Amino acid sequence: MDLTFVFPCLNESRTIALCIDAVRKSLEADPGLKYEIVIGDNGSTDDSRQIAEGRGARVVPVPERGYGAALRGGIAAADGKYVMFADADGTYFYEHALELYRTTSKADADMGIASRMRGTIEPGAMPTLHRVLGTPVLTGLINLLFKGKLSDCNSGFRCLKKTAYETWDIRASGMEFASELLIKALKKNASTVEIVSGLRPAPVERTPHLRTWRDGMRHLLFILSERPRMFELAGLLLIIGATLLQGIAGFTGEINLGGLTVFGIHSQVLLLLGAVLGTQIYMLSAAMFLQKSEQPRAVTRSLIEMNEGSLFFLLVALLGGLGLVIGWLVIQWARSNFFGLNYANTLIVWLHFLAVPSMIAFGMLGVHILRKGKLS
Repeated sequence: MDLTFVFPCLNESRTIALCIDAVRKSLEADPGLKYEIVIGDNGSTDDSRQIAEGRGARVVPVPERGYGAALRGGIAAADGKYVMFADADGTYFYEHALELYRTTSKADADMGIASRMRGTIEPGAMPTLHRVLGTPVLTGLINLLFKGKLSDCNSGFRCLKKTAYETWDIRASGMEFASELLIKALKKNASTVEIVSGLRPAPVERTPHLRTWRDGMRHLLFILSERPRMFELAGLLLIIGATLLQGIAGFTGEINLGGLTVFGIHSQVLLLLGAVLGTQIYMLSAAMFLQKSEQPRAVTRSLIEMNEGSLFFLLVALLGGLGLVIGWLVIQWARSNFFGLNYANTLIVWLHFLAVPSMIAFGMLGVHILRKGKLS
């Protein structure tokens, strides 16, 4: 079998026949092409299965719900050397199926993409928000972070070399399947090609499965989750930069620099906030490394692999330090007969140098708990 065309399907009785017929008409323009059409059915309750079987397609039940799950199930059942897929909603230019297959196979590429953004997007086919913001931003982010040269990361019309696909370990069950497929292919240095295609409006009576904000956020979260070292570096830079400046502020006090008054209490509060934000970003990266094969920097690895006894004594020491600062502050307050105090600048510096390590230590406590749960 040269090619398997997979349609993910959930109650697509209005359009499934149109889609199958359009793909078949395109592929049969090459009499020597051996192909099959597979429907990854996600639990349809309408006549989708019966219609598809009546059109000669092979229906594969996929119990796990979700767009990605339906495609993974269909691809797993495919017999073709190449696997092509597109949504079964009548929106893609299915007549480009043969061109997409020929372009991908001729180039011996691992993935071929039918780009909507380079082609004709008919009026009403794509919401303006998706066209000018969502897809371009996500595509640009993938190109920037993973060295891609794509024009349409959200195209649901693609052709894959099955042997390459099977090495990418695709796991997404939802709409983020599209991003995972691209990112893992790029990380494996897979070869990709594009053809010019487009998009048509869906039938008016059809309820779309896509949820703009939910699915857009899922795409964004997955893209970012594949770059834990970026979060690690950003967090470390914020922590180190803010802490160094806080140390200078504690040593010099408020100074005039080029006509600007800096290192006063307001600057110190902002530096503390910057360091706190940095610790949150850094700890997020540490948790992400538990789920990814990517290796952290030496400092992060040493914290993740820290001996539990050392972590315990570190937490005790930091809590003790915070307790001493609070005790000292209460004593000073008592000595002033519980009137107002004027230790704000000093207190902010002390809190910075105690709170930031404490947040990292408690964050690592959480990472160690997650790590133990993963190992058990």
